[in-house]
Amino acid sequence: MDAISSLIRMARLEATLDVRCLLAGSHVLNNPPRGPGEAPFHVLLDGHCVVETGTSRVEMHAGDVLVLPRAHGHRVRVTGLRPTAPLEEYAGRSVTTVSSAAPPEVDLFCGHYSFGPGAGQLLFDGLPDVLYGSFGSEAGSPLRLLGELMRQEAGADGPAAGALLASLCEALLALALRGAGDERAGVPRLTSPWTAVRDPGLRAVVDTVVQRPEEAWTITRLARVAGVSRATLVRRFPAATGMSVAEFLARIRMTVAADLLTTTERGLDDIAMSVGYRSPSAFGRTFRTLTGTTPARPRRTTATIGR
Repeated sequence: MDAISSLIRMARLEATLDVRCLLAGSHVLNNPPRGPGEAPFHVLLDGHCVVETGTSRVEMHAGDVLVLPRAHGHRVRVTGLRPTAPLEEYAGRSVTTVSSAAPPEVDLFCGHYSFGPGAGQLLFDGLPDVLYGSFGSEAGSPLRLLGELMRQEAGADGPAAGALLASLCEALLALALRGAGDERAGVPRLTSPWTAVRDPGLRAVVDTVVQRPEEAWTITRLARVAGVSRATLVRRFPAATGMSVAEFLARIRMTVAADLLTTTERGLDDIAMSVGYRSPSAFGRTFRTLTGTTPARPRRTTATIGR
């Protein structure tokens, strides 16, 4: 399994589609900060809008996906060409729809990802403040097919629509993490997630560490995986991912460990060994540094939820 697929599986996240906005005219949609373990997202299928956070302003066009891993409060501005029409709200079984009385200029889906402490937290903590992908809506765009399915399921609101919409929203995250399409002409370049690294050698390092975290990796060994010198890897890896090789290695190992903590009953010493730590105390220190808690907490949290 490739690195991104493995990371999404380990995150055990749940996607929820909160509202579909079919808007005509000008509107301001205020979104308060979300709680711990949640990350809001938007996908724009038609029209144009602007998303404003405390640190950035992102223009969205048809075929764009935006995720806010820090759960920041934000504002969505829609400036339409038609007169602003009154809004009506319809609470369906699967999604709430807010629509203008006039034909819409904007078709915007808004939702959030939920994740628990551990692997999901580590994944989202390692992403930029704004995760953005611009895929377009022309033929051949992966978002064109996904968007049509989202429209169909949200409009029909039939049996299993909620489950289908959740799966489609998870696919949106996979697209954003992969990063393909974010260099479309005319689209401002934002910080890419480390998951979207394009260099084949660096991609080999990422995939290898995710698949084999238990091995005694050194920078020299990973440089051989990348097919470059040690100095070149030390220079290129942070530039492409925003992390040093050592930071990346620790984050991946703790992500795998967190998944094992929440999905197995293996002992802490055994899990530490399975992600490359011969010293349980060193494992515990690294886990606390990256997650702010002890390795026992994700297991206790999972056990409590399962009761």
